[in-house]
Amino acid sequence: MDPHSDCQLVEVTPKTHDVLIDLAYATPRNFTGKPVYRRAVCYLHADAEKLLGRAVELAAAQGYRIKIFDGFRPSEAQWVLWNHTPDPDFLADPRRGSLHSRGVAIDLTLVAENGDDLDMGTAFDAFTPLSYHGDTAIPVAVQRNRSILLGLMSAAGWDFYMKEWWHYQLFDGRRYPVLSDETLAEGIM
Repeated sequence: MDPHSDCQLVEVTPKTHDVLIDLAYATPRNFTGKPVYRRAVCYLHADAEKLLGRAVELAAAQGYRIKIFDGFRPSEAQWVLWNHTPDPDFLADPRRGSLHSRGVAIDLTLVAENGDDLDMGTAFDAFTPLSYHGDTAIPVAVQRNRSILLGLMSAAGWDFYMKEWWHYQLFDGRRYPVLSDETLAEGIM
């Protein structure tokens, strides 16, 4: 049996989805300080990809664009991240399986019409309580920006993770199987 035959991952590109893509794990600009991915490509499970389309529409109606930091993360990549920083508040234990490794989670932000990222108070993957949704130690304007993102993503049908302003996932994400790098014909790693 072809291991790719039941793959329901869809590639997400700027051209096909009208998003910006800045995959942090394909660069050294992530908490490991090294690229984790060999290829800077973004995939989502088809079910999550449909919700992304709705979020893109809702964001555009308010003058924003979506910038993606991460989507599908092969299980091998989850191990790399976990082995570097085994922090269960900010990383899923790969023995349990990450929702990213199921293709049903996405890390993202909003970009204003002028091309600037909205100020969300912390960088992507800032492993600090300041990254929590609802944190009131950040300026009110930043809280408002996070609320806009949360509102758009919630209206599009996404669930959120309370400790990461950038992370959204399908409500029933655990029902999807954990996928490895070999799920994709060319792989990411």
